[in-house]
Amino acid sequence: MSVSICEVGPRDGLQNEPEHLSPRQRADFVDRLSATGIGRIEIASFVNPARVPQMAGAEEVCAAVEPADGVGLAALVLNRRGYTRLAETRCTEARMAFCVTETFNERNQGRTVEQSIAEAADIVAAAHADGRRASVTLAASFGCPFEGAVDPGRVLAIAERVAATGADELVFADTIGVGVPRQVTRLLTGAAGLGIPLGLHLHNTRNTGYANAYAGVEAGVSVLDSSVAGIGGCPFAPKATGNIATEDLVYLLEGQGVDTGIDLDALLSTAAWITEVLGRPLPGQLLRAGRFPAPAR
Repeated sequence: MSVSICEVGPRDGLQNEPEHLSPRQRADFVDRLSATGIGRIEIASFVNPARVPQMAGAEEVCAAVEPADGVGLAALVLNRRGYTRLAETRCTEARMAFCVTETFNERNQGRTVEQSIAEAADIVAAAHADGRRASVTLAASFGCPFEGAVDPGRVLAIAERVAATGADELVFADTIGVGVPRQVTRLLTGAAGLGIPLGLHLHNTRNTGYANAYAGVEAGVSVLDSSVAGIGGCPFAPKATGNIATEDLVYLLEGQGVDTGIDLDALLSTAAWITEVLGRPLPGQLLRAGRFPAPAR
């Protein structure tokens, strides 16, 4: 059994941190992550820097990175304007995202859900015409900070329309960390017949993120998003805390016999580095507790 991991620390991780790392520091972060065996890294976000100042200088990050061979460079876009910026860079994948609830989508993107579905189709077509991968993330698939519980039937209906755009991947996001394994299984099972690889983007706000990740593996998920050291959150979702930590996730998966192709020791070294850069303890647990059994010296 195997599953791929998309590292989102340089984007979703840093976008909610109080520190603003320079483009050079962010490029260094990407390069360190690329040396761990991670195959895909979300390196930047092409959004308005006035709204998300932590992501300013996305083009500089893209120009400065020197990733290991074969590492896919992805970036987040929310609209065609963002994709136009991405198209001028070395990024090989556009990750478009929108919220499945009207209130959150309006606050986050200034769009109705219907408008965002149309925009997703446009971005997917543009990316494919340029020879890039295109994935679409459905934010707040498990719950909304403004509208509360989200009907899974609504999420699956939107997922069906997104799959029809020809996107290379569809990701269900627990943006505020409210989901439980039963919901994960229901969404993945409901979307299994759409003929598109499925992913999960999980936050650990209520300490269910790792249980949800493994429920996803058991349900046949193709990719799991995670963020080294557990950094991150959504600046437009009240009380949204960090993503599941990549090193904690890899430890879990390795223990369960799931192949990730990632060097856990190298990943822990990168977690230690970003902890030092940000200057405070971070949510990931494995860096504090250590591997078990401890590696032989």
